[in-house]
Parts: sequence; structure tokens; C-alpha cells
Amino acid sequence: MLEILLKTLPFFALIGLGYGAGRTRFFTEEATAYLTKFVFYFALSAMLFRFSANLSIGEIFDARLAAAYLWGTAFVYGIATGVAFWRGMRVEVAAIEAQCAAIGNTGFLGVPMLALLLGEAAVGPIILVLSIDLIVFSSLLVILVTGSRDGRMSLGVLRTVGIGLLKNPMIVAIVAGLAVSAAALPIPAVANEFLTILGNAATPGALFAIGASLASKSAERLSVSGWLSFCKLVLHPALVAAGAYLFFRVDPYDAAVIVSAAALPVAGNVFILAQHYGVAPQRVSAAILISTAASILTVSAVIAVVAV
Repeated sequence: MLEILLKTLPFFALIGLGYGAGRTRFFTEEATAYLTKFVFYFALSAMLFRFSANLSIGEIFDARLAAAYLWGTAFVYGIATGVAFWRGMRVEVAAIEAQCAAIGNTGFLGVPMLALLLGEAAVGPIILVLSIDLIVFSSLLVILVTGSRDGRMSLGVLRTVGIGLLKNPMIVAIVAGLAVSAAALPIPAVANEFLTILGNAATPGALFAIGASLASKSAERLSVSGWLSFCKLVLHPALVAAGAYLFFRVDPYDAAVIVSAAALPVAGNVFILAQHYGVAPQRVSAAILISTAASILTVSAVIAVVAV
């Protein structure tokens, strides 16, 4: 545990550095927004494209691995939704809370950190997790929120989901990289070096941006946000582990990767969606803040348990 904690501390120290820069206003919210945009559209996309271009679809997609992650994630999604309905929440609020409970910061934190901690072989399962989160559960959120407000499903909702996926640079980078791999197209040395340099900026840039963005978030509604953080940091990895080790019996190394990914704190893009739709943004903000702070210990503990 201590050894893993010491390995994860530099990553969280970068988040802390960004948080300090944001709290002191040395890094303004506008500066954070532009840094996040650079990481999202350029650095992280370059990293994902280069990873994907060196993998085949078979190295990323494993039916049992996907089923195990989907099972565990859908389970915790259902638990959070059920509790929200029990508290009398509307459909759109329940959907946002379920998103907090089930969707981790795989893009900005998981890809750079887990690839370094668990090795290059972890990239395939991480990309699978990221793809499921974006394609399945982010789409589900849009469908539930928009459908509940319209009172019915429509082609317009599906069009919104499709356009959102096509505009997501992480999805575009993964698909483009896999297309290059499938076509066996060689990447020129100069282009590969360019992608490497740009992709290397993703790790420090993403972690610093996470911290700086946390500085503008508040810790309101601690009881609900604490419950959602518990779902994300404890229930989600536990349920994914049950699916991976007990029910679908996936490869132990791959299982360790997806369980570690499930242990990540609430994703920042959940707040973006909550703010966009005007659904409980302060609650989501608090869940991100609490889960990220607590994950310094919980993520290290989960990795220490599974990565043996």
C-alpha cells in the first residue's frame, strides 16, 4: 500500500499544485478553461491516437472484459438511481447523480496515471473503459435528461447524442488511431515524434487542470455528495471487481486495470453536462471535490489490492 501510495503521490501532487494556483487566482478560471481545452483537444487526443494506432481492435475489445465493466458500472448506476428516486428526485437529477456514481476521470487522470503505474499493456483496457463511459453512459445521460424534459423519445434526442459523440475529440482520436492500425499505415518518424511530444504534455497538463478546476468548486450538500463519492470510490470498483473476478473471470491483469479505472474519482465532464443542462451542478461540483480528495488514499488502496 505504502509503495503504491508513494507512486501515486506525484500525480496527486500535480493536482494539488493546480489547486493552489487556482485558489490563489494565479491561474484564473479563464486560464484553466484554456488549459483544459488544450489538453482535451490536442495533448490527450494525440496520446490516445498514438496509443490506438499501435493497437488492434482485438487488443482493445474483449467481450468478457467489456461485460464485466458494463455489469459493475450498470449495477452502481442502478443503485444511485434507485436511491435518488427513493429521495424523491426527478429523472434528470437521478440521472446526473447516477453519472457521478459511475463515471470516473478516466480521460484526464486514468489514461496518463494508470498507463504509467500499471504499464503500457494497460492502455488497451483503459481505452475500452473510456469508450464505454463515453459511448454508453454519457449517451444514456443525454437521453434520460432530454427525454424526461420532452416527455418522450425523439429522433432529435438521438441526433444530439450522435453529434455529441462525433464532436468528442477522444472518440475521434481513438477511432482514427484504430483506422490507421487496421489499414497497417506506417506513421512517419517525424509524425510519431510530434505525437509523442504533444501527448507527453497530457499528463502534467491534465492533472494541473484538474486541480485548478477544483479550486472553483464548492462543497455544498455534503450528505448527498458524500454518498455519491462513496458509490464512485468504493461501490463501483467493488462491483466491477465482482464482475471481473467472479462472474466473467477475465484475465487477472486486465481485471486489475478495469477495477483500478473504476476506482477513479468523479469525472469533470459530469459537471460540464450538469451545468449545460442546469441539473444540480453544485451537487456534482461537491462530489468531484470530495471524491478527488479522498481518492488519494482510496485509489492507492485499490491498486495495491488488485495489482499483485
